[in-house]
Amino acid sequence: MGRKVTVATCALNQWALDFEGNLQRILKSIEIAKQRGARYRLGPELEICGYGCWDHYYESDTLLHSFQVLAALLEAPVTQDIICDVGMPIMHRNVRYNCRVIFLNRKILLIRPKMALANEGNYRELRWFTPWSRSRQTEEYFLPRMIQALTHQETVPFGDAVLATRDSCIGSEICEELWTPHSPHVDMGLDGVEIFTNASGSHHVLRKAHARVELVTAATAKNGGIYLLANQKGCDGDRLYYDGCALVAINGRVCAQGAQFSLDDVEVLTATLDLEDVRSYRAEISSRSLAASRVSPYPRVKVDFALSCHDDLLVPLSEPLEWQYHSVGEEISLGPACWLWDFLRRSRQAGFFLPLSGGLDSAATACLVYSMCHLVCEAVRSGNQDVLSDVRALVNQTGYTPQDPRELCGRLLTTCYMASENSSEETRSRAAELAQQIGSHHVGLSIEPAVKAIVGIFSLVTGTYPKFAVLGGSSRENLALQNVQARIRMVVAYLFAQLSLWSRGLPGGLLVLGSANVDESLLGYLTKYDCSSADINPIGGISKTDLRTFIRFCAERFPLPALQRILAAPATAELEPLANGQVSQTDEEDMGMTYEELSVFGRLRKVAKAGPYSMFCKLLTLWRNKCSPRQVADKVMRFFGKYSANRHKMTTLTPAYHAESYSPDDHRFDLRPFLYRPGWPWQARCIEQQVLRLERGEQQEVDGMY
Repeated sequence: MGRKVTVATCALNQWALDFEGNLQRILKSIEIAKQRGARYRLGPELEICGYGCWDHYYESDTLLHSFQVLAALLEAPVTQDIICDVGMPIMHRNVRYNCRVIFLNRKILLIRPKMALANEGNYRELRWFTPWSRSRQTEEYFLPRMIQALTHQETVPFGDAVLATRDSCIGSEICEELWTPHSPHVDMGLDGVEIFTNASGSHHVLRKAHARVELVTAATAKNGGIYLLANQKGCDGDRLYYDGCALVAINGRVCAQGAQFSLDDVEVLTATLDLEDVRSYRAEISSRSLAASRVSPYPRVKVDFALSCHDDLLVPLSEPLEWQYHSVGEEISLGPACWLWDFLRRSRQAGFFLPLSGGLDSAATACLVYSMCHLVCEAVRSGNQDVLSDVRALVNQTGYTPQDPRELCGRLLTTCYMASENSSEETRSRAAELAQQIGSHHVGLSIEPAVKAIVGIFSLVTGTYPKFAVLGGSSRENLALQNVQARIRMVVAYLFAQLSLWSRGLPGGLLVLGSANVDESLLGYLTKYDCSSADINPIGGISKTDLRTFIRFCAERFPLPALQRILAAPATAELEPLANGQVSQTDEEDMGMTYEELSVFGRLRKVAKAGPYSMFCKLLTLWRNKCSPRQVADKVMRFFGKYSANRHKMTTLTPAYHAESYSPDDHRFDLRPFLYRPGWPWQARCIEQQVLRLERGEQQEVDGMY
């Protein structure tokens, strides 16, 4: 009796509405799977149309073109003699479902709709789809005529069923279903399903890979079985980066690990496993056997096809392995770099333009482009022809082959230090030194003539001349003069992004990169429409603390000694006059709180869903060794005062790489209002009452000691 089965799962860089490209990548993955002896191939969620179609799911065109791609797959010779499991949207009885379509030899075996939809954080699946709610039930789905002509089937099963092959049983989960409290694999496993599949559209967040791997291994540790996880990879046109991590596990152990970050558009992971290992593992779990004897059965779709073959005695099995996790510094160096690459090659711009201030945030952004160039050169050296073709198109040279990341960075990145009269020699030299070490085309210029011209227009019209606070001006004057400098930098950045290559006799334009971190965005510590306004922002979802970790990683990983000076320097906007040539303004003093405190506020506000009063209560315990109740109250109200006053800035945030669970992104992730009652008076009163009560209690305790 045949026992060994070879199965394949994929990580594909699909692009929303790129039906032609998506089809070719699916076909390539099936071809690779067959070459490696696989008899079953699993692809990521909604791979035919691309996961991030959003409101395009409402359009009939999306459904039509998805079926046209399905028809092309059914017709393709490469899809013969292998069970293919693909994802697409399907309308059934005027209800739109997120589905898996499983077919073999031009026959559709089953259409399996998603039963638990992701509808939190970045996900809005309930906006476009309806969950299938009829557990262990199927209906007849009438196929479109274009598909009937190919399959000679009028109807196929639609619903919650499993596939019974000659030698095993396969059950499907779709992404979110793995994360639910009672996942389908529990009951499917009790009903004899031996191979579980999960097609995902799961995006990268720092430190998230651990949770994904643990869910898969736990699923098969308790119930036994083989588990395949496929995932989207790359940027499909939005803020998210899908990080691959395809994997295969058996009986609680991973036996095949895919890359988490890669420039390969198609990655196929195969494993050869013994079904008898599943059966013997389950046989000794008596509690499972008791539960299995009482479980309600699933409808079974019989498939006259075997996953195993009889001549398998000498076929080696896939051995268990330990999952290799990236450090946080590595994750940042890889994820946003891959995201930048997808944006650059798909936008068909000629490179990036980055205002480089000499501070940590813009340095981190520059290092991400440099890391991207490293990844591109490594991919080309490993023989990736798609990456080579894309690079040649970007630099407009058909014979070009990148070999040195620094040389490539010089072609793809233009950096610019924009000095004002408040800029220090220290930051100018740090920016120039880093630009020289990464190889970017660097420009140094002064915005002071433009600043004086703009302020001069105001003075000419009003007859008044604003002053900085250190020169006797009011806080309003001081802030306005800072904002003029910041906004002029944005105008200059876009002018140079459009024309700097033209001025050098080169074709194309540049994407402007922003470099505001998630903590500054959360507090609104940025000028609306300054150079934080850009085309994309690769660090906009990363905390200052993690960016420091990333810079330290880059200092060890790459020959960039300039990073040591940048790490040692205080964070400053340099928008106020210098004191004897030295920086007199620091970010943390301006904000009235540290970046470490900001990260705590952000996580409590978003992840813990804490308003001012709840945050005060939680921080009383968390900061009990460093702050009095009065100090905690002051910090909380200072945070919420600045947060609410600046929340309107979130409506204009540059689209940023989503990497953090407390991102304040107004457009997709953080759906809060941007107009608040100043001072939060009710909440402030509740906090004050508790502070007074605690202070009275402390005084009574002191009095009792004497």
